[in-house]
Amino acid sequence: LQLCPNPALTLPHRCKMPGTIDALCPATAPFFGFMGAAVALIFANLGAAYGTAKSGVGVSSMGVMKPDLIMKSIIPVVMAGVLGIYGLIIAVIIANGVMPPTSEGTTKYSSFTGFAHLAAGLACGLSGLAAGIAIGIVGDAGVRANAQQAKLYVGMVLILIFAEALGLYGLIVGLILTSKSHVCGD
Repeated sequence: LQLCPNPALTLPHRCKMPGTIDALCPATAPFFGFMGAAVALIFANLGAAYGTAKSGVGVSSMGVMKPDLIMKSIIPVVMAGVLGIYGLIIAVIIANGVMPPTSEGTTKYSSFTGFAHLAAGLACGLSGLAAGIAIGIVGDAGVRANAQQAKLYVGMVLILIFAEALGLYGLIVGLILTSKSHVCGD
């Protein structure tokens, strides 16, 4: 935005009034971007940790009775770990997209971009959390049931794939949202 030539005759949203803060590009805008990066990683890792722990308990319990099925039953643990990678991908993209203030102290990072990055982080992180909970519960019950009835293995894997897809949906939406940006001063 340019400075208003005559502030009394100009609409304030068309130019920047002398001595005012630009509402579209405040100094606080990067906060939302950094929060997006943080919540993407935190919530996705919470889902990955829960899914790994819950399904790992099922694998350990099942391995006592049928140790030959341990490697076959490790799939839920691996699928839960992938959720943390989804959060890491979005967090790195967002963190690299947050721009520091210029040497004059003005920010090029807009509120629009900050909100888009926050939404991307929430979409990916909370989807990862939900997927991790689903993978943990299905993985725990599935590997125990598979130890008793081998025909349940394919069904368990299909359910795990659909649970993992929830996290993948969040990653895709997060990637789309991180591409939305507005640079201040353009």
